[in-house]
Amino acid sequence: MELCVISTTTTVKAINPFLPSITRRVSSRLFQSDSVLQFGGRLKRPISSPLEMSCVSRNFGFLGDSMSHGGDFRLFAAASPAVETSVKEDKLPADLKVTETVQANSSVKLSVEVPAIVCEDCYQRVLTEFMKLSKVPGFRPKTRVPENIIVGFVGRQYVLRATVESILKRTLPHAMESVTGRALKDSIQIVSSFPDMEKAYSKLKTLSYEVVVDVVPELKWNPEDGYKNMKVVVELGDEIDAKKACERQLRQKYKSLGALKIVTERGLQVGDLAVVDISATTIDEDGSTGQAIPDAESKGFHFDTEEGNRLLPGFLDAIIGIRAGESKSFTLVFPESWKQESLRGQRAQFTVDCKELFYRDLPTLDDSLADKLLPGCTTLKEVEETLAKRCQEMEQEAKEQATDNAILEQIRKMVEVEIPRSLFEEQGRQFYGARLLEIQGNMKLNEDQLASLSSQKAVNEFLETQRESITNIIKQNIAVGDIFKRENLEFSTDELVKEVENSISEFKKHKQEFDEERVKDQVQEILEGAKVLEWLKDRAEIQYITR
Repeated sequence: MELCVISTTTTVKAINPFLPSITRRVSSRLFQSDSVLQFGGRLKRPISSPLEMSCVSRNFGFLGDSMSHGGDFRLFAAASPAVETSVKEDKLPADLKVTETVQANSSVKLSVEVPAIVCEDCYQRVLTEFMKLSKVPGFRPKTRVPENIIVGFVGRQYVLRATVESILKRTLPHAMESVTGRALKDSIQIVSSFPDMEKAYSKLKTLSYEVVVDVVPELKWNPEDGYKNMKVVVELGDEIDAKKACERQLRQKYKSLGALKIVTERGLQVGDLAVVDISATTIDEDGSTGQAIPDAESKGFHFDTEEGNRLLPGFLDAIIGIRAGESKSFTLVFPESWKQESLRGQRAQFTVDCKELFYRDLPTLDDSLADKLLPGCTTLKEVEETLAKRCQEMEQEAKEQATDNAILEQIRKMVEVEIPRSLFEEQGRQFYGARLLEIQGNMKLNEDQLASLSSQKAVNEFLETQRESITNIIKQNIAVGDIFKRENLEFSTDELVKEVENSISEFKKHKQEFDEERVKDQVQEILEGAKVLEWLKDRAEIQYITR
């Protein structure tokens, strides 16, 4: 139920379960937000050379069959018999004409014109390859077969399609040379219609196509170097105060030792536990009833009145005195600081049905309860001291995390950058995958539930609803990476190797699959983030206020 306020001392989760222990807390600050749990992730590595682009082109073909309806297409496992080589090894008979046009969201469109002589060369290569692979009656294997015979044997349409594929695969690495070092991996998209290209080549014996590729986004700081001497205000909730947290924990442990008994001859009072059904609707400006507020509704909600200050202000006061079986309706206004922006300042009509009412029959609080309150303790004083120490550590961690979050949020606001579509989708899908793992860990989902949550529709809905959060986190990550490079920060190779080894050992221990390169990238980013945060805090003027 959304009426409850989330404590800032919640358990810290890392990018993945097996990140290095010493950097786990730092990683969680960099890559965890209130609204979305993430794996985090380095900015996609740019394609560093034409040779690498050639490898991508060689290992992937083009989905011809699915293009009968037109539209753009991406790369898939190759079916064409064409054999390609690297850019350096494969010099084209003539130069391509490539026109580069800057697009929105850090992408570039390349308009590629392939000369007829290059198309003819690809056509001959395709024929040669078909000759090697085909067993044409009347001809020995791998011998030269007349063009008309091999085309007739294979099928003109298949030869045409294979030729267009060969032209695309062979020329794409050359066309991409202008964006080498800038193009992001796995972001290349040929937007020209495959059927249209087939028709054009069939008639003109030449080929033109358009490619859209995401490039490394350009970052602009406003103000320039504004991150170097920041003034940061960190808001701390009183729930992280060590003394108050210690008192709450001791009270909760003490209450757990009491027996719940039914209240019969009075109404609700502070200290009781009520089982209630809650419904709520908005109130329009003209006073009429608006829409239901699903996030404020709950059935069989166990309401501990001692935690009333963590609910919507005025809620507890409105139901004091209610008896089991009674119903109360009242109007409240969501405060401007409410977590859900859409509800801030909203008037709402609440209806509470009290189903059951209990009070706690608590034992006398003395040293005899010490071991039950905290196993291993013999006196109340020892319990209090142990809890106080734990809470002080939690307070310090929460304070550090709040500081890092405030710094990251401030540098995010200083940067202007267009997020590439492929980067947004990749990061968003990783975040959703982590969310799904978290859900699966908290509750066992059956196959139907898992299939529903894993559907493309569910992922797309997540990307759309969390667009702002995902975008903001990517901006933070890009800003952190830029500072690391600008200020020539570094960490030791030994530190990186040690943390990668620790992570891999954890994966193996839990029998989890892993990509060593991916683990290395994540660990490196965490170490970079830790260095940047340390560097920023050393130079920032930090003020703490309690809200």
